[in-house]
Amino acid sequence: MKLPVKNKEGSQQAEMDVGFELIQNGKGTQAVHDTVVAYRAAQRRGTASTKTKGEVAKSGKKPWRQKGTGRARAGDYASPLWRGGGIVFGPKPRDYRKKVPKTTRRLAMRKAVSERLLADAITIVDDLTLERPRTKDAVSILKNLGVGQQTLLIVVNERSENLALAMRNIPNVEVTTADRLNPYEVLWPDRLVITQTGFQTIEQRLKKR
Repeated sequence: MKLPVKNKEGSQQAEMDVGFELIQNGKGTQAVHDTVVAYRAAQRRGTASTKTKGEVAKSGKKPWRQKGTGRARAGDYASPLWRGGGIVFGPKPRDYRKKVPKTTRRLAMRKAVSERLLADAITIVDDLTLERPRTKDAVSILKNLGVGQQTLLIVVNERSENLALAMRNIPNVEVTTADRLNPYEVLWPDRLVITQTGFQTIEQRLKKR
């Protein structure tokens, strides 16, 4: 499969071959699901916490005597039956991270990139360096590439401070590096704009065994 390589003015400069085998069947779907679930789970803070019967600030005094009142038996005010009492089986701080095998992560990444390539949702640019961090210049580049009014993920080989500052004021546009790209980030935007060197880095990641 050949991909057109555009410049910042939107003109096609060359073509490049995809350096890995695309997945065009159902293989890898479960790997993508497992990887995305694990990624989203890892974003959870896991700080929710409730107090048990032994942790609430309540008196241990018995509300009324055991017999003779006609009311139900009651032990103390910390009981979960009382307002302000302890919580039964409530949440406690925990780590939601899930472990996904390396081969599964790599298969998921190859499947996700293959799907976006087959859907023509990836634009390759030869270079995205900016001389100064101006949002106006960034908007102009996106307009030239014909990718405006979409949710975009900009993928570069190495982080550029000027590019990050220029893009951060544009709604629904994120910037990341090719070595940190994961299947969730590949799938969430309408389109990915990837530099030529960034795509080569992704290819090298997917070729590893």
